[in-house]
Amino acid sequence: MAERTVATRAAENASASREETRSQEKYITPPVDIFENSDGLVVKADLPGVAKEALEVRVDNNLLTIRGKAAHTAPGQPVYREYTLVNFFRQFELNDKVDQNKISAELKHGVLTLSLPKAEEAKPRKIEVKAD
Repeated sequence: MAERTVATRAAENASASREETRSQEKYITPPVDIFENSDGLVVKADLPGVAKEALEVRVDNNLLTIRGKAAHTAPGQPVYREYTLVNFFRQFELNDKVDQNKISAELKHGVLTLSLPKAEEAKPRKIEVKAD
């Protein structure tokens, strides 16, 4: 599983001298931990402030995409704010060793856990030895 780097809009328009009329969405790369076990890979991504409804996890053309929009959970309008929440975006390129139809996801306390099971062809198997 390799991380895919995505060009940002700011980098594409660095030489442009026109004024932007709309604010551009900003994304940061969430930190992840990737573990391998006998069943496949487990990816844990930190997504603080992201609710299940604001999270998108998808696989398209061997590309796993994680996109989340963070929001404050406190009721009412903020009176004073020292930081602003940003959105999360990260992509990973998958190979044929991952069974993409059986990927599962769970979001709990701001931590996304993805289970990427191995494809049957990638699992080790015992070969029977015949003797005459």
